[in-house]
Amino acid sequence: MTEDRSEADEADSDESAGKPGLAAQRDVEQVYQPAEDSKLLADAVVERVGEGDRALDVGTGSGYVAARLREAGADAVGADLNPHACRQAAEAGMPVVRADLTGAFRDRAFDVVTFNPPYLPTEAEQEWDDWMERALSGGENGRAAIDPFLDDVSRVLTPDGAAYLLVSSLTDPDAVRERATENGLASEEVASESHPFETLLVMRFALDD
Repeated sequence: MTEDRSEADEADSDESAGKPGLAAQRDVEQVYQPAEDSKLLADAVVERVGEGDRALDVGTGSGYVAARLREAGADAVGADLNPHACRQAAEAGMPVVRADLTGAFRDRAFDVVTFNPPYLPTEAEQEWDDWMERALSGGENGRAAIDPFLDDVSRVLTPDGAAYLLVSSLTDPDAVRERATENGLASEEVASESHPFETLLVMRFALDD
């Protein structure tokens, strides 16, 4: 967030945009901190990760999900385009790479890929050009980061690997499934949680044989 933008102003802006004021509800400035969506994703994945699995947490933020993966026995690394997030995750002891989505990684590198994307639908004229906005805003349809992630994630998955994506009801889960199908990925819902503004889903994607 910009330094001169107060929480009250941000809340008013979010309400007028018709979206929940997530940034105003969290005591953060430049790095997205663990919240209910982070926990839902981590809880769903740690039940399915194996000892020694090579794991990538895309958009790692503070490194929370990656740390949970490591606690479950995975050899996990975080990736984030936000340099402040990379620094914070590294300071917490997480291996981290500054990278945009999965583009920096080699083919078939990971057994598990996780992503809690920016997903709030936001019109371009209502966006703020700061790192917190980038952590929250998913563009006009909420899928500005989700679609390119699904376009490339199969490349970095091992043949038996799986990707886990946090999806909101605000982003049209059916459209997410369709994009996955177009990229040769089979999908299933593995967890969900209802909130006042939305329902959060964790979707699992695997190569469709």
